Amino acid sequence: MDSASDIIRRIFGDQIDTLGGEIAEATTRYDALHMVEFPKPEQTRRIAVANQKGGVGKTTTTVNLAAALAQSGARVLVLDMDPQGNASTALGAKHISGEPSIYDVIEGRLTIADAIQQCPSFDTLDVVPASIDLSGAELEIADLGNRTELLKQALDTYLASSEQHYDYVFVDCPPSLGLLVINAMCAVTEVLIPIQAEYYALEGLGQLINTIGLVQEHYNSVLLVSTMLVTMFDRRTILSRQVYDEVKSHYPNIVLDTTIPRSVKISEAPSFQQSVIAYDARGMGAIAYGEAALEMARRSPAVLATLEAKRGEH
Repeated sequence: MDSASDIIRRIFGDQIDTLGGEIAEATTRYDALHMVEFPKPEQTRRIAVANQKGGVGKTTTTVNLAAALAQSGARVLVLDMDPQGNASTALGAKHISGEPSIYDVIEGRLTIADAIQQCPSFDTLDVVPASIDLSGAELEIADLGNRTELLKQALDTYLASSEQHYDYVFVDCPPSLGLLVINAMCAVTEVLIPIQAEYYALEGLGQLINTIGLVQEHYNSVLLVSTMLVTMFDRRTILSRQVYDEVKSHYPNIVLDTTIPRSVKISEAPSFQQSVIAYDARGMGAIAYGEAALEMARRSPAVLATLEAKRGEH
């Protein structure tokens, strides 16, 4: 019996740029993605999603990788460390000023357990939201002796005491290189860098890698840049392919094969307080993030082995 994609291809032909071709490709990829089992990591992976350049799809990547992994059955925690609170919005978390948030956690007034909320779309996805209150935190903690360790201490305590085992913890960082980002990088063992498929994105990458190197040297020696993901990829343009090839040639082992396309649905989803995984499950944006999440899940053994080796060196 012919599949839906076979029928669509027969009607519209094999030209992938036609509407029929795109529908056929999406159907095939969606079916393939939902037939596989996502392996779970042997221990919790703690990942900061960072890029000091704004508009590269950082928060979008955090939210949708977390949602895709949760949909696959993984237990996921998202910590929103961006005062804009966009990740909180997209995950349907309440985050008006004065609500329990990550701001209260870093300042020691509340624990993560006090501030945690469940994402309405996925039972296995929890979030600690951020509100605009967080924008003043850098000044308020600047004089503390343990100012770079505040998030790490709170997260360590929560993961050690929680009855819930998390497969992944994602920390969404603000587009800067200040104390909030350093706190995030000290609390995790991995950094995921989203890179926009545009020329200027490459210019900021060197600066970010240098900053991560300083964090490794002074604060967190086991920190690993484990993953890079090319976002806003347009396969119709030569530039997108050139940017991908350039990044892949410099970082062959950490750039995901999956790229994230430009998609109206990805941009629309947060206005409905949803990830694109929940909002448009069969769209190309959701499928691409699902494939990226699967690729990350499959790379877990290699990443955890590298981290173990780094720990052995220190």
